[in-house]
Amino acid sequence: MDAGIETDRSVCVVTHPLSTASEAAVGGLLGVVSAAASSVSLITANLPEDSDVWDSYEVCEISSSETGESVGTAAVRFIRNQIRMCSELRRRDEEIVLFFGAVSYLLPILLSRLLGKRVIVEPRGNVPDSLYRIWADRLPDRLAFLLSRPVWLLERAGYLASDAILLLSPSMADDLDLQAPRYQHKIHEHGARPVDIDRFAPTTPFADRERTIGYLGRLDEEKGVDVLTEVVKQLPDDIEFVFVGDGTLRPRIENELAEKIDRGSVRLPGWVDHDEVPAFLGSFRLLVMTSRTEGVPTTALESMACGTPVCATPVGGIPDVVHDGETGWLLEDESAAEIAARIERLVRNDEQLEAASQRARSFVVEQYGFDAVVEKYRRVFASVR
Repeated sequence: MDAGIETDRSVCVVTHPLSTASEAAVGGLLGVVSAAASSVSLITANLPEDSDVWDSYEVCEISSSETGESVGTAAVRFIRNQIRMCSELRRRDEEIVLFFGAVSYLLPILLSRLLGKRVIVEPRGNVPDSLYRIWADRLPDRLAFLLSRPVWLLERAGYLASDAILLLSPSMADDLDLQAPRYQHKIHEHGARPVDIDRFAPTTPFADRERTIGYLGRLDEEKGVDVLTEVVKQLPDDIEFVFVGDGTLRPRIENELAEKIDRGSVRLPGWVDHDEVPAFLGSFRLLVMTSRTEGVPTTALESMACGTPVCATPVGGIPDVVHDGETGWLLEDESAAEIAARIERLVRNDEQLEAASQRARSFVVEQYGFDAVVEKYRRVFASVR
């Protein structure tokens, strides 16, 4: 750590309602912030009752409700949660408020500024685009797009009102349309979540792994699982594909890949506990992600830490960690047939895959290990005065 970097700032982290997956990300962030600041607290909603966060940090849960299935319910809870957050923030004395993923929570952002606190926003991805894709499944396309625009406007205002914008990777500035000078002067790139490089480590030597490749995450269209299903249809049966996760597209996968499932070349183990994730990732020869929108997915980093290269579409911050031909491969504008053919070539090239496996592991250890990430956050906290 450079001399003069402050480490005595107190931080309050604010999040939107949590899912099981995002709870793990928040837990990792709190661990980093507690090491980079003098103290840390959390204001959140829907924190799982069995979360370790309850015992490890000061937590204020403003609601036990999820975001809400319908647009109307989501809007009401969105406003209600902001009002409750404002009430909580008024009584807190932390110097810095870090909005983790909650960039559109404009009321608490503005209140924090009025109270003289420093505001850092850390987007987790392109939320308006994600909402549009989710709502387009049940609403007319034009209506879904129009409903996503208020969230986009609120996020623009959140970025403008903040003291600093912490991005997970340089590419996110382009993905989130933050290239304008009014944003550029406050952007800090290479903000990161740490990867537990001891838990996520190669356990099966790469040369001993079967010809198994996989996907781990939500089974929905936002993650491109509809495209991935078409890709898997065209893979030969001596390459096993494992869909780890659950979601709205699972019935479609089971239907369209029924013959492959019967033959044992496709498996769907369902959603697994985070403790089981390293074993799955460490058994693959390749992780495939055909997402339509991403930040820097934790799953990709954890896969690389396990020595499993990643083959992914170049969205969000993916190109900043998946270096084409080095730590993995990028899928440009390719058809399902082309992607399947490319994956097959990769999986059968033992020498190329093993070299990428070693580089992927080294990259994550150097850039996303705990100490490296803590230092990045220390610098950001010191920059807002």
